[in-house]
Amino acid sequence: MSAGANEDSVALLAAARRLYEGDPAAVETIDGLSTRLAEPLRMAVAGIVKAGKSTLLNAILGEQIAPTDAGECTRVVTWYRYSDTPSITLHPRSGEPRRLPIARAHGKLVLDLGELRPDEVERIDVGWPSRVLRSLILIDTPGIESLSRDVSARSAAFLTPDNAPSSADAIVYLLRHLHPSDLKFLEAFRDTAAGASKTVNAVSVLSRADEIGSGRIDSLLSARKVARRYEQHGDLASLALGVLPVAGLVAEGARTLREDEFAAFRALADLERGEREKLLVSADRFVRPEQVASPNEAVRRRLLSRFGIFGVRLAISMIRAGASNSAELTERLVEYSGLNELGSFISLHFGARAEALKVRAVLDGLAQLLRENPRDGASPILGGIERIQATAHGLRELSLLSEARVSGLPLSADEAAEAGRIVGANGTTTPARLGVPEDTEAPALSERLKQELDRWRARTQSPLTDRAGVEVCRVVIRSLEAVASDLASRGGDDALADVVLAGSPAQGPGEGTHQDGEQH
Repeated sequence: MSAGANEDSVALLAAARRLYEGDPAAVETIDGLSTRLAEPLRMAVAGIVKAGKSTLLNAILGEQIAPTDAGECTRVVTWYRYSDTPSITLHPRSGEPRRLPIARAHGKLVLDLGELRPDEVERIDVGWPSRVLRSLILIDTPGIESLSRDVSARSAAFLTPDNAPSSADAIVYLLRHLHPSDLKFLEAFRDTAAGASKTVNAVSVLSRADEIGSGRIDSLLSARKVARRYEQHGDLASLALGVLPVAGLVAEGARTLREDEFAAFRALADLERGEREKLLVSADRFVRPEQVASPNEAVRRRLLSRFGIFGVRLAISMIRAGASNSAELTERLVEYSGLNELGSFISLHFGARAEALKVRAVLDGLAQLLRENPRDGASPILGGIERIQATAHGLRELSLLSEARVSGLPLSADEAAEAGRIVGANGTTTPARLGVPEDTEAPALSERLKQELDRWRARTQSPLTDRAGVEVCRVVIRSLEAVASDLASRGGDDALADVVLAGSPAQGPGEGTHQDGEQH
């Protein structure tokens, strides 16, 4: 997303604020949209009850902050934002926000609702000095398909409201098994968060992946097979960008591993083989008092609670394979848990498109306000919204990627795959768009870019390319032109500065052609 689209959106919000001066409710809505545009991307963690949402959130943060028990606080939408100093603010549905004391139990925050019921609380805001939260707002949501209809309704109202854009820009949706309710929720989120563009901005996580293989060391291999099968499911493929297996409890335990826990794992690894194997037969056997004297029963119970039997077996195996200190064990456990793969996926598909996702949500919210509360003089603002949506190329790329997943592109299979790569399906770096290694030198990038531009411009003029195909080609060419501008600005090749000006009739006279194509 170009800085221009962001700046134009700021200007539209300022104009709308002047238009609605004297209407406190409308001004509050506009100020909220302005805040949303300026703050980091909002990513919600959602899923059915007991899917491991708070556990995964703690793993992402690298701290045991979010409560993971079934208490009242897990039935409330909780936001985690960056703050230089820790703070907790409760926002009731009626009345003024109130600060809560910072208290922890077993390392996790205690979020005490006091005399309020969960349905009387709009949200809890947690400010925390976490590096992750500098670029991402994480939102923990109550379980979908809860036995309590009120709990499920709170998540649905927050993530998939009937008459408003979703409060989240992207979502990590946790699955244990693929149910119709999961598909129904993801479809509602796509339609609510993406509006008419139907952009897919969700990733599914096969959570508690270690349980698929009954806690065996190779459980993640079994989970990956299941994830691939889910990923190829026709309905899910159009609703989520991918399905990734993650052993959340292992990831959380690894990211918060203490030295005394590493010492306990080392002691278990040093046991005689027969004694160790007998201890690891099952979770029940692992915590029997008479099994071993050291580590004692209490220590073993804590390890089992923190890591699960799969994590315990894995940690012991990794120490015996050479993990000689807590840092090495942490690194290996995190990698094996699938958390790193999830982090890379979020960065690739959401982080790189954060501005586009935010602009789209803010413009949808502003357009809704103008429709529901019309005012004389709103036409220029509505026109500005339509112009940004038609010409902001980051939004056009998102829409094209969504079209590719939902209905396919009007190109051959090979051409459709190339188009997806160029508009960012595999990443938004220049090498990723051009399909070359990340360490490719600038001259080679320039040569590859010129070849791609020649090919796609030729396709727009081919009699075999229909009108719909030409429109796809124009989006691809615009992406390549943006790459050319970036390379030229970084000194990759002086000749690239003229690439956009050297366009063909297929490109047309600038963005006006793209706007025309967008209207059909």
